[in-house]
Amino acid sequence: MIDTTTLWIIIIGLGLGSFFLRFVFTGLVGDRAMPDWLLRHLRYTAVAVLPALVAPQVLWPSATGGDPDPARMSAAVVTLTVGLLTKNVLAAMLAGAATLYGMLYLLA
Repeated sequence: MIDTTTLWIIIIGLGLGSFFLRFVFTGLVGDRAMPDWLLRHLRYTAVAVLPALVAPQVLWPSATGGDPDPARMSAAVVTLTVGLLTKNVLAAMLAGAATLYGMLYLLA
C-alpha cells in the first residue's frame, strides 16, 4: 500500500507533466505553422497510445499474477489481424472481445 503523501506527489507530478506536454504544443507553438514531417508524425500519436495501454495487460495480465496466458494472447492476435484486414476498429474490438471471452470459457 502506498502512503497518501507519495500518492499525491505522484498525482501532482503527472498533472504537471501532462500540462507541460500540452503547453508545449498549444502555448509555445500556438498558431505558428509546423513542418509537414512533424504533422505527419503527430497524426499517429493516437494510434500509438492504445497499443501502449493494452500491451501490458496482454503480456503481463494482473488477472493471472503477471503470467502470460493463451486467452489474452490469442485475443490480441485476433484483434490485430481483424483490424489489419478490415481497417474497422469496431470489428477488431468485437472480434478480440469475443475471442477473449470464448478462450476464457474454453480454458476454464
